Amino acid sequence: MPLDHYVTLGRSGLRVSPFALGAMTFGQDPGGAGCSVEESEKILATYLDRGGNFIDTANFYTNGHSEKILGDFFAAHPGRREHVVLASKFFTNLYPGDPNGGGAGRTSIIGQLDETLRRLRTDHLDLYWLHNWDRNTPIEETMRTLDDLVRAGKIRYLGFSNTPAWLTAQARRPHCSRTGPHWSPYRWNFHCWHARSSRGRWWSGCAPVALTSISSNEVPPRTCRVPRCTASSRRRSPTPCATRRVRASWSES
Repeated sequence: MPLDHYVTLGRSGLRVSPFALGAMTFGQDPGGAGCSVEESEKILATYLDRGGNFIDTANFYTNGHSEKILGDFFAAHPGRREHVVLASKFFTNLYPGDPNGGGAGRTSIIGQLDETLRRLRTDHLDLYWLHNWDRNTPIEETMRTLDDLVRAGKIRYLGFSNTPAWLTAQARRPHCSRTGPHWSPYRWNFHCWHARSSRGRWWSGCAPVALTSISSNEVPPRTCRVPRCTASSRRRSPTPCATRRVRASWSES
């Protein structure tokens, strides 16, 4: 399928390429399996030249270097940023010792977004994902914070990744969020497709609340058609949010 045969993202009016370019391996930082800056820029340029417009990264990919590579590329090519749908994710704590450096609380979300925007050298994200479920933060706090960021113009659309169906359905309730049409996709990683019962638990949360699901290896989004929501998922006891020790080999300047 050609990259310029655009589709709408979920139920939004945002048009994206049928295949997104994932930038998880942009950068050769320790602990990662990425490629050089030069190779990353070559991949990105080829994707864009063929009509691709949907680029996805995350705050912790190669310790933030992935976002910086993207930001530097678009800064060096004026006019291209305005024509792409740029997505990133939040949750992982890049600052060991700082309990508010990651997660999905108000303070941590705002801080993570500011850092992401700085690395990407842009004033907004077209799509902002919750990367993982934060068991220590009420979903109401997460959604209200994302609401505020949409209204402030820092993000345009929001989505969930690796999140239980029951929690995603709860997040869509009116008392949790006022985002309305700004809510777009629901994503699960490819490994969940193979895990026992994961497919049902993820998909079944979409239909009752009119969400659209996409997988990390499959875009365009597909509307879920599971008739009802499963109640088999159990809440686990709270656990600390994930923390990655930063050993960046790239310069912030």
